[in-house]
Amino acid sequence: MGASRKPASLVQGEDGPWRSALDPALLRALDAALAARPSGSIIGVALSAGADSAMLALHAASAARRLGLRLHCFHIHHGLQAEADDWQDHAHRLAALLGVECHSRRVAVGVDGRGMEAAARDVRYAALAELAAHAGAGHLLLAHHQDDQAETVLLRLLRGTGPLGLAAMRPVTERAGLVWIRPWLDQPRSAILDCARRFEALSGWRPVDDPSNADIRYARAALREGLAPVLDARWPAWRRTLARHAAQARDLSDWVAETARADWAGLDPGSDGRSFSLAAWRALPQTRQAPVLRHWLLGLGLRMPTEARLRAWLRSLREVHALGHDRDLRLLHEDVWIVVRRGRVLCVAKTRVE
Repeated sequence: MGASRKPASLVQGEDGPWRSALDPALLRALDAALAARPSGSIIGVALSAGADSAMLALHAASAARRLGLRLHCFHIHHGLQAEADDWQDHAHRLAALLGVECHSRRVAVGVDGRGMEAAARDVRYAALAELAAHAGAGHLLLAHHQDDQAETVLLRLLRGTGPLGLAAMRPVTERAGLVWIRPWLDQPRSAILDCARRFEALSGWRPVDDPSNADIRYARAALREGLAPVLDARWPAWRRTLARHAAQARDLSDWVAETARADWAGLDPGSDGRSFSLAAWRALPQTRQAPVLRHWLLGLGLRMPTEARLRAWLRSLREVHALGHDRDLRLLHEDVWIVVRRGRVLCVAKTRVE
């Protein structure tokens, strides 16, 4: 499972010498995110040893002591940088300073068609989930902040993501039984860096600096190094504005999802969720036909198609004979076929129609 080290000492009921490093607004946001957790709950924090995650761990340690929670830090060693071993040791030293346990795990990142950033992210999240399960943590804190959220919105916009995709990162998500919490999406990074400087002055512990964060071969770094300074000069509040757009897009996305769930229930869905009535689907207003298709695919655990492919599917399903006499209609998606038979749209394994 990787390295796991217990702190040399536990400081209960107080923040010790680090109290003056804490930021009231950051602490309030964290308290609000954790307030509903029962006393004794185990909470994890993803700790890279960079400034953002380190200050999240600092504030989480304070909140955990006051709320009666048990905190664990989780560090993922990607092996992508020569300094990775030092970063792991640095994360464990911080956890010891804060009086909490730290667990780490080494992973291998394989390059695929999605690119290094996406591959590393997926491997990291999978490893964090495993460490959380090993420690018994049901909730995991992530240090994404307002600047990260604004960058995500901008990157998705540049990549052609639709309005719902602009919701970007959510404050709370649940995957595979683990609740992922981002309490600082409304907090500027400048406040976090101020905390890091105060903490360094008090403790001597300094956050690590990942050089990939400034490597313009990566999309986020290219935005941060090249475009962000221009936006800062012309529109200094752009991060706050884009983060607000993300919140508005989340509201829209939630409304669309609720409508799609209700529409799905009216399509005479099969007991296994793999089929529905073509006639009932056609009776929906056209603006609600695509969202319910996405809802169907999501329920089957399939990836969303591109916008162009989805539009082609919509045309095909609107034009096919209502009883499915167009036997050649087969819409391939990943390893399944979407077909029409006896007036029903079905998702079947690829081998069943070949």
